[in-house]
Amino acid sequence: MPNPHKYQFEPERYRRELEGIYEAVRALPDVDTRTLTKLLGRYPKDGRFMFSKSELIRGVRHFADALGWDPAPFAEKLRMKPIRTASGVAPVTVLTKPFPCPGRCIFCPNDVRMPKSYLAMEPGAQRAMQNKFDPYAQTMSRLHAFLVNGHVVDKVELIILGGTWSFYPEAYQIWFIKRCFDAMNDFVSDSAPPDARNVDFERLETNLAGAALDATYNHVVSRFIEGEQGELVKDWESASWSELEAAHAKNESASSRCVGLVVETRPDRIDLEEVKRIRRLGATKVQIGYQALDDRILAMNERGHDVAATRRAMHLLRSVGFKIHAHWMPNLYGSDLERDVEDFARIFDDEDFRPDELKLYPTSLIESAELMKHYLSGAWVPYDDEALVGLLERCMVRVPRYCRLTRVIRDIPSHDIVVGNKTSNLREVAESRLRARGIAQVDIRSREIRGRAVQGELTHRETRYDAGVSEEVFLEAVIEDDRIVGFLRLSLPRGEGVIDELRGAAIIREVHVYGAVVGIGERSAQGAQHAGLGRRFVERACSIAADAGYARVAVISAIGTRGYYRTLGFADGALYQVRAIEPAR
Repeated sequence: MPNPHKYQFEPERYRRELEGIYEAVRALPDVDTRTLTKLLGRYPKDGRFMFSKSELIRGVRHFADALGWDPAPFAEKLRMKPIRTASGVAPVTVLTKPFPCPGRCIFCPNDVRMPKSYLAMEPGAQRAMQNKFDPYAQTMSRLHAFLVNGHVVDKVELIILGGTWSFYPEAYQIWFIKRCFDAMNDFVSDSAPPDARNVDFERLETNLAGAALDATYNHVVSRFIEGEQGELVKDWESASWSELEAAHAKNESASSRCVGLVVETRPDRIDLEEVKRIRRLGATKVQIGYQALDDRILAMNERGHDVAATRRAMHLLRSVGFKIHAHWMPNLYGSDLERDVEDFARIFDDEDFRPDELKLYPTSLIESAELMKHYLSGAWVPYDDEALVGLLERCMVRVPRYCRLTRVIRDIPSHDIVVGNKTSNLREVAESRLRARGIAQVDIRSREIRGRAVQGELTHRETRYDAGVSEEVFLEAVIEDDRIVGFLRLSLPRGEGVIDELRGAAIIREVHVYGAVVGIGERSAQGAQHAGLGRRFVERACSIAADAGYARVAVISAIGTRGYYRTLGFADGALYQVRAIEPAR
């Protein structure tokens, strides 16, 4: 497949046209599609074509210094899909290569071209396949796509998906993350992704037969990789800890800094050594599949672990300060609407769970999943649209203000779904029905200010809740309509903790200020970022910790935020940054 980024646009060739477009756009208070189309018709490319938005943005950046232009306002007016960076960071999602999985979940698709549970036609999966799952090429191409569409890529949340992260060999994990950091460290405005170097999984058959599984996903993928490479992990797919640490250090001052790193895994793969390893890799958040909090449902779906394993995993992840992003699935085999409502209630009623973020993934039947046989026998029946929307309404209103409901469906193309939800805007349908009944949601995502200007006085709120091994304090700043401008998560651990570095310390688990991404060192006149709000949150957290009797506050900082926390008095440790405080008692 040809590399789409090989096309080279030459701004100098179109200087007259680009200057005209820039001056016209600068004079307008706002630019809608109709206005832009008329404008581009006045300044055609080569006399008959229209410039794309990405070409316009690339051109204004090219001429900015020579002509004294400020490209930021221009790019902001033309920004494509502004919601992508409205949360304050540029999310870069990359996938690990297909690899054997320890799970046997019957709802999981078996697309052997993909890491387990993913499908080749999902948008992120398509990008990964085009880049042959090469971490450097995936990261570089995503940064490039953001930039040419008008987004700032100074602050990156790196999201690593694919199968069970904790089941990949350690050397591969280190190498994969190092190469992602290499791409962020190397990225400049005129970067283009290199040709990917890896096994071409696109040559594999599409799916295994779910109703009568003659060969397992693990067998087919292992045989293919070994046939292509001679072994599951090639020699060059490995790196040392010292090499990763060098890439980390370089990223602290890179133009694209990692301000959050996310991996996903299973509850039964979490133990003390694993959480230490994930933290050493630089991770700040873990996505973890609850799927259900009912042992009977987990067993019927061959999940491979019980609720107790999820409980233990949550204790460990919380004890070491990770942000926790849970997945939950209604309509699993053996469940029904009322059981699902009861199961969802456990997520927040039971103090051992209570995640920071949550994805709701209603079960959809994919032909390659083993669930297919239960559907054909009539033992599993999908909810109809009305029942599913009603269930989501009952669940969504129970998400508390300290949790962010990030997704309500998986981004699975409808033609891959045999039966189950095919409505892509299911969340919007449920939300509109709630609004029509006058019911307000209070989860973080429903209240985010995003790109809106911050106007009026900020109100600071504190929400405290028990989380099994700790008391959690959720600090937030809101404007008058309860729109959230920023927040901080503070953990007040109970007991001595499981890592020496954290003993006797309160933990700042997350600091987040909303608004479209602002470049490092820049300020937005009306936006929330870089207005000192983060510093105020940290000082308040230290005061709360001191009042609770702690002598130290640790922060689970991302690689790209280490410098910021040093300015707030935090000193580098092995895995955390720590600041001494004077306890009140």
